[in-house]
Amino acid sequence: MAAQPTPADRFTFGLWTVGWTARDPFGDATRAPLDAVEAVHKLAELGAYGMTFHDDDLIPFGAETVARDEQISRFKKALDETGLKVPMVTTNLFTHPVFKDGGFTSNDRSVRRYALRKVLRNIDLAAELGANTYVLWGGREGAEYDLAKDVRAALERYKEGLNLLTQYVTEKGYDIRFAIEPKPNEPRGDILLPTVGHAIAFIGELDKPELVGLNPEVGHEQMAGLNFAHGIAQALWHGKLFHIDLNGQRGIKYDQDLVFGHGDLLNAFALVDLLENGAPGGGEAYSGPRHFDYKPSRTEDYDGVWASAAANMRTYLLLKERAAAFRADPEVQEALAASGVAELNQSTLGQGETLADLLADRGSFEEYDVDAAAQRGFGFVRLNQLAVEHVLGAR
Repeated sequence: MAAQPTPADRFTFGLWTVGWTARDPFGDATRAPLDAVEAVHKLAELGAYGMTFHDDDLIPFGAETVARDEQISRFKKALDETGLKVPMVTTNLFTHPVFKDGGFTSNDRSVRRYALRKVLRNIDLAAELGANTYVLWGGREGAEYDLAKDVRAALERYKEGLNLLTQYVTEKGYDIRFAIEPKPNEPRGDILLPTVGHAIAFIGELDKPELVGLNPEVGHEQMAGLNFAHGIAQALWHGKLFHIDLNGQRGIKYDQDLVFGHGDLLNAFALVDLLENGAPGGGEAYSGPRHFDYKPSRTEDYDGVWASAAANMRTYLLLKERAAAFRADPEVQEALAASGVAELNQSTLGQGETLADLLADRGSFEEYDVDAAAQRGFGFVRLNQLAVEHVLGAR
């Protein structure tokens, strides 16, 4: 039986998740707005570690300075009362009509300048609240028509924006890193930096790439038919997993934002195993917050909202428990060895071996028995079945 969540588990929720009123393109809201202060207290009661927010989640867009300061004061008081942290902050550059063609990459230069100022202002608040990660989801940075957007120029403007942000936090002495959140489509037809791979390539072109990493989301990769656990492994390999968004997705469709594990459960198991234990043959695990970016079903009242928040944490802890049992199972260890999983960590060339040595080794090619090697069975089905049985609690 999985333990109850505690702040030590570092579970965090976006204010926009539990606070989603369930309005969608086809229907009006089914829940009343949620006060941020109530959300702080309720998440603390459930055992969460922290809460994150967009600027417009916490402070209504266009609020006067007095109202803004009053809301921030109320929020900080709630944080002090509960001990809840704010490890990540982000900025809404997608809801207001001014951002209909993007923020950092709008064809309208004045919009780009406004977007940068909006982000810079919220970075100051993030620093004040102690956040050390700043997520950038470019939901409107894209196009529906190929001829409407000079993609090369858009990437230059995206680069210019990120360079200014990293310059700003450096000059201010803020302990903040940026995390790009890839998504292939929705709400735009095609969004710039649509996958983990696109974002990693882009980061390499920035002035301060060490300050910019990734915030991959389960549904955003899976809605493009990609393997999220593979994407996370690559982000870890690059040292770029700065933050992570957990939810559930059922196949290639719209972004469902289900409770974590309520989609591809086996991939969620592989993901938790990787995050908690690192790769089977060795490698870095993940030490940051486990952040849930989901939407409580619009069928639920607020009792259902808090039940769904608890379900995210409980599912993660159950999978963490199953992953530990999986790793400790002698039959699993034997199956991993038989499948050659650890063997992949061995360098293809021997220590001190050169290209010339490889070319001179007749046993690696001229005398290599390809037919005999082709007879090897890897036992991957057996290994996966052991995973299924652990997930189902049969072992």
